[in-house]
Amino acid sequence: MAWEKELEEKKKREALAEKMGGEEKVARQHSRGKMDVRARVLRMADPGSFREIGKLAGKGIYDEDGELEDFIPANFVFGKAEVDRRPAVIGGDDFTVRGGAADAAIWRKAMLAEQMAHEWKLPLIRLIDGTGGGGSVKSLEDMGLTYVPWLPGWEHVVKNLDSVPVVSLALGSVAGLGAARVVASHYSVMVKGISHMFTAGPAVVAAIGENLTKDELGGAEIHARNGAVDDLVGSEEEAFAAARTFLSYLPSYAGGDHVRIESGDMVLRRDEALVDAVPEDRRAAYSMRKILNSVMDRDSVFEIGKRWGQSAITALARLDGWPVAVIASDPSFMGGSWSADAARKVERFVKLANTFRLPVVHFVDNPGFMIGLEAEKAATIRYGVDALNGIYNSKVPWATIVVRKAYGVAGAAMSNHTEFQYRFAWPSGDWGSLPLEGGIEVAYKSELEAAEDPAAHLEAIKARLDKVRSPFRTAEAFMIEDVIDPRETRPLLCEFAELAQNRLG
Repeated sequence: MAWEKELEEKKKREALAEKMGGEEKVARQHSRGKMDVRARVLRMADPGSFREIGKLAGKGIYDEDGELEDFIPANFVFGKAEVDRRPAVIGGDDFTVRGGAADAAIWRKAMLAEQMAHEWKLPLIRLIDGTGGGGSVKSLEDMGLTYVPWLPGWEHVVKNLDSVPVVSLALGSVAGLGAARVVASHYSVMVKGISHMFTAGPAVVAAIGENLTKDELGGAEIHARNGAVDDLVGSEEEAFAAARTFLSYLPSYAGGDHVRIESGDMVLRRDEALVDAVPEDRRAAYSMRKILNSVMDRDSVFEIGKRWGQSAITALARLDGWPVAVIASDPSFMGGSWSADAARKVERFVKLANTFRLPVVHFVDNPGFMIGLEAEKAATIRYGVDALNGIYNSKVPWATIVVRKAYGVAGAAMSNHTEFQYRFAWPSGDWGSLPLEGGIEVAYKSELEAAEDPAAHLEAIKARLDKVRSPFRTAEAFMIEDVIDPRETRPLLCEFAELAQNRLG
């Protein structure tokens, strides 16, 4: 057979590449409860769909006659695959070869993975388990020089954030460049027990007098609560499932067609429980998540960033099978007031919706930006205005449901008022420049002091104002488009989702 020798050498080299860092190091990886990179890639891809690129790249070890004795593969594996029957690029770090350090890789491989995703308009899934960019200080002596830092291929990372869905799964301890790759994504996940993320790890941080464990310095709980990553899951399998779910709501590239699925959920479904979803007591909390699960297609709500900015809920969902981006207040956390973190979270989410042309549905119960000393220290107004600006710059269709409170500047962030308002209020809607509660005593101070029975007079004032604050008075002046029966919310929003597709073209 022609080229038999060469084809046998190819098989030999491929088999050596599949050994990764060797039996001992692979066993050590598994003993830590972690999959190796090749197992991860195959679990992430649809069965039989992964086509590897650059498998033969690495460092050959030759005998005196120039014959190959052994082979150390590059510690980055990538290629094209199918994920839920849609093409994607998958790339993963091999921690068994020099701890996944970039200086043990052939940097062109990682760069080409990013470039392929951008130029071929394919979603990118990064399986990150690497220490960083420069490896060990000891390698500098081997090189005989130091070098000015640079990030080959980072221009493709930047382009991808504007062009294709990017998912990063942190599947080990990641630092430096590895950490940067995690957060330079549209959706990022850490795994309890095996994931850590640092600018620099504990050994380096000890030099500034901080002696911390990996969990204390950069554990998954820390970053899920500060917003550095979007989600925290219990296992690698859950991380792969989360990646698939996230991608299922997005087109393959910015400007691509949305995927509509057959939801099996009736558009005209009316949930009687919605009538009592909001208590008549304006100070009482309720479950906004129950409302979302009732209105959206059944089992379609996929919340993102649940552990940070908790007064704002951000989620992907479907209406009559169409994907939408959902923003909602959580009145059970700080009354739904937007903190600095909540505002940052909303701004980031609105940017995601705009990049991939997802219509936005906003469920509003916002008493305003968070107030008090800690709120001022956190620069709440700065991040609140950034979120407001992001909403006003939004180019996708918006539907707004005012569930309860909408006060002040934060309340005005329900939508861009200069655009057509597909906006409705529930009978529980309550709005204004500031809440009436707490302001009545100040506004009517002299009148109350002059009253024979101040307490009774105060109640009379409240009764008068309760009539004025009726959402029907606002609708009468056409300052709100309509007040609807809560049970009609789903049909209205399903209609919006279909109309939005026409507008998006």
